[in-house]
Amino acid sequence: MPDTPINVLVAMNFSEDILNRLRAVSDRLNIVCYAGQVPPQAYADIEVLYTIFNFPMPAEAPHLKWIQLHYAGLDGVVNRPIAQQEHIHITSASGIHATPIAEYCIGMMLAFSLQLPKMLRLQAQSKWADRPHEVFRPVGLRGQTLGIVGYGSIGRELARIADAMGMTILATKNNLLKPQEELDYIEEGTGDPNADIPERLYPPQALGAMVAECDYVVVTVPLTEKTRHMVNADILAQMKPTAVIINIGRGATIDEQALIHALNRGIIAGAALDVFEEEPLPADSPLWQMSNVIISPHVSGNNIRYAERAARVFEENLRRYINHQPLLNQYDRKRGY
Repeated sequence: MPDTPINVLVAMNFSEDILNRLRAVSDRLNIVCYAGQVPPQAYADIEVLYTIFNFPMPAEAPHLKWIQLHYAGLDGVVNRPIAQQEHIHITSASGIHATPIAEYCIGMMLAFSLQLPKMLRLQAQSKWADRPHEVFRPVGLRGQTLGIVGYGSIGRELARIADAMGMTILATKNNLLKPQEELDYIEEGTGDPNADIPERLYPPQALGAMVAECDYVVVTVPLTEKTRHMVNADILAQMKPTAVIINIGRGATIDEQALIHALNRGIIAGAALDVFEEEPLPADSPLWQMSNVIISPHVSGNNIRYAERAARVFEENLRRYINHQPLLNQYDRKRGY
């Protein structure tokens, strides 16, 4: 029946303004919100679930048809029993992270170019550098080559900004001839929809050839069986000794032990890491003590407006769901992301 109510459970501490905006999509939506743990009985009649950490067992949610995630990464979700139910659509908040993560990557590149870690160490010691004009001589980003591993929404927005700063852009991409997915969520005015910016696009199998050309390498790919440890000792050995690698995707896309070895031996110059194979990063990890490493606690995609921006993806998908249109950012079980 066209007027049948649609029960929606939001397992997220959304503001009343956001909840009211979601309810305004249609009178058919019956939206309830749980800010903390969701009692199992609350799943019994829901058709749609918006969630971060709360996932029912299949028997607890017999009418569930669609799960919208508050985040982009799917690797922590797809092996859950509820996600194995092939009739349930799973969508992510991919696309809202493009701007904050691109800005994070630019910030990390500037930090290494300007030697900000060294400046802060000297400041902590109340020490003026000896011969500062010889110590601090940045190359600058203009004219440098940036390699982007994975040309999705984050990579495309990073390319747009870096291109405006005068950098040369290279990128790897699964399907070199295919434009950005029509059902990817893209914030207006961002990105590179037709992949026009990179000087060259490489298939993933040619990653070694790409990194050999790069001054900075940014890893943006999701974690799948194909991408696990895709940046290994062999790839690191092909990078320039002056190059810096930045990882904002998933920690396990880089072989962490191989990275530690490369950083210790001067095979590469540095790393900015927001993600790790084990999180939180153990206190005994050698990465903490390395002067050529910048560590952040998996926050590159965070933003003061995160909830509002994530809700916009959900709002658009609610409209699509009610109108029987394809949902944005759908998990493809065959591709694994």
